[in-house]
Amino acid sequence: MGDRDGGLPWRALSRDGGLTMPVFQRYIGIDYSGAQTAESSLKGLRVYQATPGTSAVEVEPPPSPRKYWTRRGLAFWLAETLAEPPPTLVGIDHGFAFPLRYFEFHRLAPDWPTFLDDFQAHWPTDEPNTYVDFVRDGVCGNGAERTGSSRWRRICEERSRAKSVFHFDVQGSVAKSTHAGIPWLRFLRSRLGPKLHFWPFDGWEPRPGRSVIAEVYPSLWRKAYALQGLSGDQQDAYAVASWLRDADADGSLALAVAAR
Repeated sequence: MGDRDGGLPWRALSRDGGLTMPVFQRYIGIDYSGAQTAESSLKGLRVYQATPGTSAVEVEPPPSPRKYWTRRGLAFWLAETLAEPPPTLVGIDHGFAFPLRYFEFHRLAPDWPTFLDDFQAHWPTDEPNTYVDFVRDGVCGNGAERTGSSRWRRICEERSRAKSVFHFDVQGSVAKSTHAGIPWLRFLRSRLGPKLHFWPFDGWEPRPGRSVIAEVYPSLWRKAYALQGLSGDQQDAYAVASWLRDADADGSLALAVAAR
């Protein structure tokens, strides 16, 4: 779903040829939530941001009657933030795509932009006053035509021992956040176009100067970046932003994306 010609290596060379320069200048970790609606103020939706050499700090939503981020507000903030330099690496903890079995079962081409359009048409969870459960229950949308089995898992889920993106109503599930979040990936792609690179769907290596959004799994780093006084949602967003910063600095980011 993209070529590798002319791409930017995930590790930038210093002037003397050593691998010392970070590729990105800003790192954003997002602990997502699929609760309620796109306009709801969600305590579980948290955002942390770091820069090279600085600690990750929480990003509060713009002043409004709502205390916490909404999914809609976050999407518009990201669109504005990523429209301009500096190049930013964003990690979001919900599924960006579905297992290959889903495409086979529904006779869909394994093309990510087409998938985004098709999914939003059936699961319009970015529309006002729309709960994920409304679509699941047939109140709106047409989710019954685009369902999947909790036994279907992607390779990344098998390797990380994560639950399926179709495994609803269990502890640690990302099914609801995935079904709530995918339409907003489509929104960002529409708003920012070539300024933004969704990894790996737009190619394995982003071009110079682009900001990148990737799916992440905070459980891999949560213990390594434990910080007292944070809620579980804050901890996950903090860990993501911190790991992205450190991995870009020491070269492990390049190793992580190469292990495909």
